[in-house]
Amino acid sequence: MARIAFILLCHKDPDAIIAQARRLTSEGDYVAVHFDARARAEDFAAIRTALQDNPQVRFAERRLKCGWGEWSLVAATLEAVRVAEAAWPDASHFYMVSGDCMPTKSAEYAHDFLDRRDCDYIEAVDFFNSGWIRTGMKEDRLRYRHWFNERTQPRLFYGALALQRALRLRRPVPADLTMQIGSQWWCLRRSTIEAILAFCAARPEVLRFFATTWIPDETFFQTLTRHLVPDPQIESRTPTFLMFSDYGMPVTFYNDHHDLLLGQEALFARKISAEAQELKDRLGALWSETGRAFAISNEGQRLHGFLTGQGRIGHRYAPRFWEAASSLGPERELLLIACKKWHVAKRLLTRAQQDLDLQGVAFAFHEEDCALPDLGGLDKTLDKRNRHRRSVVRLLYSCFETDRLALCIDPSALDLMRDFFADRATTRLLVIDCNFSDGYLVGHAKRIGLAADHSPQSVLDQAVPTIRAEIALEREQIRDAGFGDVYYISEQNSADGNAVALAGFFGIPEAQAEALARSDHLFSD
Repeated sequence: MARIAFILLCHKDPDAIIAQARRLTSEGDYVAVHFDARARAEDFAAIRTALQDNPQVRFAERRLKCGWGEWSLVAATLEAVRVAEAAWPDASHFYMVSGDCMPTKSAEYAHDFLDRRDCDYIEAVDFFNSGWIRTGMKEDRLRYRHWFNERTQPRLFYGALALQRALRLRRPVPADLTMQIGSQWWCLRRSTIEAILAFCAARPEVLRFFATTWIPDETFFQTLTRHLVPDPQIESRTPTFLMFSDYGMPVTFYNDHHDLLLGQEALFARKISAEAQELKDRLGALWSETGRAFAISNEGQRLHGFLTGQGRIGHRYAPRFWEAASSLGPERELLLIACKKWHVAKRLLTRAQQDLDLQGVAFAFHEEDCALPDLGGLDKTLDKRNRHRRSVVRLLYSCFETDRLALCIDPSALDLMRDFFADRATTRLLVIDCNFSDGYLVGHAKRIGLAADHSPQSVLDQAVPTIRAEIALEREQIRDAGFGDVYYISEQNSADGNAVALAGFFGIPEAQAEALARSDHLFSD
């Protein structure tokens, strides 16, 4: 019978990781964990302590700081693979999962599925001719060296690329390899893993090549598997179900997706919403079930396309003109100003527009009557703006004829922040902390419908602490999100203290930032 060594890459939520490791080992399988070295030390300590008595769990000997698109993700995977391969000689398969993955079949079904056919499950298609990459860089991922992270160091990333192009420093790929590309979520047999590890030991120059490619987790294992394994023994698909939106963002699954997920020909799914506790509980319990039959329909991709493309927003027969691209563009800069007191954010934006020659819009995704230029109908309703928010911002760049744009947003808009920080544009966030009197919070409760003018005092007394706690929670959620470039100013800070953050956020000298920080009535109600 198949026995799986799960290669678990994770960086957050220690309680979920502990539960996942216990669940996956409950039916006789193994888990090798790599926990990102960027994560909190106390989280890693909690995971190790909770799992230290489980012989079916091992940890990578070296913890690496991982970055999206970097070689560090492959290196971390290899660290966990080496530990698993050495620790469990009876492991027949090695299955790559993340902390966002959950089983969509029982362990019984998964073992039987892997026993049915002696093959590797990994999406691996021709890099140059398959059309797998739809937007963005293609050959340049491999032909030039990438030492910097596109998302966190865009200027260095594109500057180094431009310099190499100017100097004609294109390099060949290793001559004996046919470059492949595909999803990073795979399940490989033990013989394949052993061959890959032996190849890595014998061919360090190939590792050096991949170490300076961009997004090597989509090419490294895929290329080596095709190189080392006969084609008939490769099933070119991922055994993990995942989907991407029109904007290239991973689709998140919620409680009402349970039946859809079980109907896919996949053993796991990602990404499961952190808030979908009911779905997590049901999928978690599913792993230990026996005798469960699954009706496979594989309608997920088709159904998602219908619901998002037709069923929810009316019949559509061609893309809107503003949907031609999904990214804001790597050359662009987006400045997000988050403040619960909207008038404070608007004052700062107005002053920045005057002093810094900066274009911006206040609360376009929150205020129905926000002042916007004509965006071809996309500007008419809040619903439409939010549904196509990247398109809205791309059109704003074009309308204002700028590559630098500021947007005021509410601190509750965490999904919006995640969306823009995931984009190829350079995104920075300024969080403005304000003092809130009880009187102000009562007015806020009335503005958002939690209270009315005739509400009794007892209702208002309950609403005020609830809103205050909600504001504090929003701030903590922003901190926990792990965004790259976040700056904070506060009503309680001195102007000099706020000037340091403003200088970093706007990219201006501190003297100029101090003038902004000392703006008249910036924080007043």
